[in-house]
Amino acid sequence: MSQPSPIDWTTWSGEMHATLMFIVRDGQVLLIEKKRGLGAGKINGPGGKIDPGETPLQAIIRETQEELCITPHTPRKLGELRFAMSDCPDILCHVYRADDFTGTPTETDEAVPVWTRLEEIPYQRMWEDDRHWLPLLLDEQTFLGKFVFEGERMLWKEITTGVRW
Repeated sequence: MSQPSPIDWTTWSGEMHATLMFIVRDGQVLLIEKKRGLGAGKINGPGGKIDPGETPLQAIIRETQEELCITPHTPRKLGELRFAMSDCPDILCHVYRADDFTGTPTETDEAVPVWTRLEEIPYQRMWEDDRHWLPLLLDEQTFLGKFVFEGERMLWKEITTGVRW
């Protein structure tokens, strides 16, 4: 995808601000099978919209508690994803990683917990962009991803690594 971006990223701003969390422990990553909302049926990390007055860090802790009944320990931001979407508001997503948590991952009305070995991540059940940046997160690299989607199909991507947050 070496063509120029169809979006002017210098003036782009995400209408929806959101978060994603990936907990990595003992050679596994804690994913979820999303039960409702955008991406229902897909595998992803817990996360969701940032509420008014909330920081991204506060939001990711709350969302992980709501979706899996656990509290991540010392989440650290490793990435930012910018999505220009055709059929929903554009999304600015803050991506976090944690290496431990308190509680027991529990199914809720929003998500089913899915522990997955790092070498068996089911990319075919995930959003198309995940295969391009999730390995960076697992390798503890920082990144900025920009993506253009038409429905669930990725039309364009650009990923920069080594970004300082």
